[in-house]
Amino acid sequence: MAGAIVFERTGGPDVLQWTDVRVGEPGAGQVRVRHDAVGLNFADTYFRTGLYPAPLPSGMGIEAAGVVEEVGEGVTGFAKGDRVTYTGSPLGAYSTERVMPVDSLIHLPDAISGQTAAAMTMRGLTSAYLLRRIAPGLRAGDTVMLQAAAGGVGLIVCQWARLLGIRVIGVVSTQEKAEIARAHGAAEVIVGREDVARQVRDLTDGQGAKVVYDSVGAATYAQSLDSVARRGLLVCFGTASGPVPPIDAMQLAVKGSIHVTRPALADYICDPAERAELAGELFGHVAAGDIRIEINQRFPLAEAARAHVALESGKSVGSSVLTL
Repeated sequence: MAGAIVFERTGGPDVLQWTDVRVGEPGAGQVRVRHDAVGLNFADTYFRTGLYPAPLPSGMGIEAAGVVEEVGEGVTGFAKGDRVTYTGSPLGAYSTERVMPVDSLIHLPDAISGQTAAAMTMRGLTSAYLLRRIAPGLRAGDTVMLQAAAGGVGLIVCQWARLLGIRVIGVVSTQEKAEIARAHGAAEVIVGREDVARQVRDLTDGQGAKVVYDSVGAATYAQSLDSVARRGLLVCFGTASGPVPPIDAMQLAVKGSIHVTRPALADYICDPAERAELAGELFGHVAAGDIRIEINQRFPLAEAARAHVALESGKSVGSSVLTL
């Protein structure tokens, strides 16, 4: 028997329950994976609360790393003993082992540990498309603004942007997080949510940031919008404080012909070739030590409810993982 976290109703962290489950044999196009570590992502709380619908009862989690234990009929490209990582549906990563569609798997280099992979696959691929796909016009010397700059995605974006010569103005909630963001490549850091747009304008000679990345959502949408340069781009890629309000098209024109997008990682890794290219670039930077993955919170998998409490407190720094 394997162990897994399941939930039968939506609600607070207390709905998450540790239970024994039976893992079947992999079918055609599937493999059975034994997990080494499981990723903890804010998106997990959206499924738990019902913001993202899921058929109930359900497993939890969309990211993990481990070893292939068995392959099903017709599987090519993966074999027993291969180290793998993944992010995306179906739910059920909060488990000691599971059956997965082979199309979801990514080969994991030996230079990257299972815990590191579980902490970075979703965040790293998100950072990859934010910097390498969604704003192809970004060049060395450009300025971007980044909300939650000391978070899991934030610390990767700061380091990657520095490699590309892109200046990051980070926004964080505490002085401690400001020091962490600077240490990871943020050129300037704004602490708190007061006068953020004015400070961004002051730091950019009144121009604003070419791209603003906002994973916080409702609480920061207005200040993020006001921080975008004329004809710039606001990327709303998360809703930690709630969904952004309905967008007023005329407001975008008044504020400088601003573009707004609400992307999803799935649409940037659905093509196997593009996913492999983004993962290869990410893994290369991590293996070379150019991007450090900060795992600052670890929780036993069976204590996932406690991990969700900590995640929603807003006090987490960098990445979190569930250990086995």
